Amino acid sequence: MKSMNNGISFFERYLSVWVLMCMVIGVLIGKFANYIPEYLSKFEYANVSIPIAILIWLMIYPMMLKVDFISVKNVGKNPKGLIITWVTNWLIKPFTMYGIAYLFFFIIFKNLISPELAKDYLVGAILLGAAPCTAMVFVWSHLTRGNPAYTVVQVATNDLIILVAFVPIVSFLLGISGITIPWETLLLSVILFVVIPLGSGVITRLFVIKRKGIEYFNNTFIKRFNNITIGGLLLTLIIIFAYQGNAILNNFLHILLIAIPLTIQTILIFFIAYMSCKKLKIAHCIAAPSALIGASNFFELSVAVAIALFGATSPVALATIVGVLVEVPVMLTLVKIANKTKHWFPIEIETKNEN
Repeated sequence: MKSMNNGISFFERYLSVWVLMCMVIGVLIGKFANYIPEYLSKFEYANVSIPIAILIWLMIYPMMLKVDFISVKNVGKNPKGLIITWVTNWLIKPFTMYGIAYLFFFIIFKNLISPELAKDYLVGAILLGAAPCTAMVFVWSHLTRGNPAYTVVQVATNDLIILVAFVPIVSFLLGISGITIPWETLLLSVILFVVIPLGSGVITRLFVIKRKGIEYFNNTFIKRFNNITIGGLLLTLIIIFAYQGNAILNNFLHILLIAIPLTIQTILIFFIAYMSCKKLKIAHCIAAPSALIGASNFFELSVAVAIALFGATSPVALATIVGVLVEVPVMLTLVKIANKTKHWFPIEIETKNEN
C-alpha cells in the first residue's frame, strides 16, 4: 500500500522487528554481561531507575510537543466522534482488558502460568488498558487519511482525561485484583511521566511558535525529534530485557501467552468503536482514528509506570513490553481493514466545518 509506506517512517514500520532485536540484545547482555544491569541498578531513586526514567522522558516529551491544546476549544463543533473515543477509551477499554486478561491468565492458561505470574501479567495488562494511545495515533490517522485537525482534538482531550482518570481506574482494577498500590505512588508516576513531559511540551511548543511561527514548528522543529522517541524506546527495552534475561530464557513461552489476550483486546476495542461510528453515520476520516486511538496503547506510559511501581525486573514490566511487541503489526492490520471498509461510511461532507 503506497500510502502506508509514505505515512509511516522506516523505524515505525518495523518497530516490532526492532523490539525483537532489542529483546535478543538485552537477553544476551543479561546472560553474558550481567555486570551491566548490575551497574545500572546502582543508579536508582525511590526504586526508580534513573537511566530508564531519562530514556522514558526522551520517549514521551517529543509526543507531547505534537499536542495542540488550543484545539480543545473546537470540541463542541462535532462531538460524536469524540464521545465514542471517550466512552471506548475510558468506560469500556480498561474493563474489557481486565476481563480478557483475567480469562486467559487465570483460567485458560491456568496450567501454564503460576498464580503469582498470572497476577503480575494481569497488572501489566491493566496498565496498558488504562492508557489509550497519544502518539502513534497520529501515524494511524495519517494512514487512514483521517482528519488531522480532529485527531489533534482527540489526542489533546485524551491527554487531559489521562491526568484525572488513569490513577483512579488503575487503582480500582488493581484493587479488585487483590493488589494494593498507594494512590500517592500512582500519582507520582503520573506526575513524572505525564504531567512533567506534558507541561514541558506545551511550554516548548508555545515558546517556539511565538518566536518562529507555526510553519517552522511543524516543518522543521518537530522533525528534529522524529527518531528520538523510537531511540529512547529501543534503548529502554534493551536495559529492561537485560534485567529480564534469565526470566525470558526460562519462560519464553510466556511472551506468546501474554501476546494472545493483548491482541484479542486490541481487535475487540477497534471494532467496538469502529462499528459504533458506522451506526452513528460518522465520516470515515473521523471514524477510523476514533477506533484506532482506543485500540492502540500509550505503551510508553504503561512501561514507565510498571517500572516505577514494580521495578524493571518485574514480570509486570515484561507484560507491558509485550504490548509494544504486538502493537505495530496488529495496528497495521487494523489500518488495512479500515481502509478497505471506507465504503461503509457516509461521504465525508461533514468534515468541512469541523474546525
